[in-house]
Amino acid sequence: MNLIGIGYMGFETANLDAWRDYGPNVMGFEIAASPTQDEHSLYFKMDDRRHRLAFHPGEIDRVTYIGWEARNRLDFIEAQQILNSHGVEFSVGDDTLCEQRGVKELIRFRDPVGYQHEIFYAQKWTPRSFRSGRPHGGFICDDRGLGHVVLMTPTFTEELETFLIEVMGMQWYGWGAGKGKTQFFRTKLNNQTSHDIAFGHAPGRMGIQHIGVFVDSVRDVGETYDIVLERELDLMMTLGQHSQDPHISFYHFNPSGFAFECIAELEPWQGDPFELNPEKMSTWGHKIVGPIVGPSVRPAAEVYPEIYTDESA
Repeated sequence: MNLIGIGYMGFETANLDAWRDYGPNVMGFEIAASPTQDEHSLYFKMDDRRHRLAFHPGEIDRVTYIGWEARNRLDFIEAQQILNSHGVEFSVGDDTLCEQRGVKELIRFRDPVGYQHEIFYAQKWTPRSFRSGRPHGGFICDDRGLGHVVLMTPTFTEELETFLIEVMGMQWYGWGAGKGKTQFFRTKLNNQTSHDIAFGHAPGRMGIQHIGVFVDSVRDVGETYDIVLERELDLMMTLGQHSQDPHISFYHFNPSGFAFECIAELEPWQGDPFELNPEKMSTWGHKIVGPIVGPSVRPAAEVYPEIYTDESA
């Protein structure tokens, strides 16, 4: 599949009011106009696209869909053919859903773990329309998507890796340097960042571990860091630089209990002419001062009761 990256993500949350403050005033997101079909949800802009993140009212905090951007209509049609050829069931989004997402067309399907994915093309945008919620240099999205996501899986099977590589056309990046068993992948068209999605193993549990977003400069990382400290928000890791990427970042927890990694590129990603095997996760900093897996990761039957039962998780 010719996928660019994660175009948008959607969540359910019981903390909409907290997000309404946190999104613009901590992260610098812009509150976007909610679609008429979904006026009770909260939408955030990170660039000139109609939106990148959507938070829908719910009883629990969880990710409900991950939207992958196909390059164009022909690649979108090819993606459907690939899903059909592998026997993957999918549904076609109706006009109401497409208008809610602000896209031409979309399809929906689940991966072997149970996470909901969407593939779309042509999301609506307005040039020079982004206005950050606070003084901020902006986010780097454009042709790389909103950033990356690390998800936890209750079981670790070869079926998931096969699905990501053979069906979705992902490129394998590596295992990383963490103590856990986490696999990193990036889309076929991504040659700017090391990964778009990663899956870690959390026996019996599911949820987001973190989302990484790229900001315009180190100053944007530092100013966000100061705001997080001033508000006494929970940190996962302090400022630091990973071994595998020439980036500076830090991790903190948001109102839904997963972490945001706020990232600035010190230099372009070096690519992966060979598979890296870092001796340690970071060259400096990234002191772990909070839980690596936050409260968003819970028993699978609690997070996705429509898929899992206590016996099946």
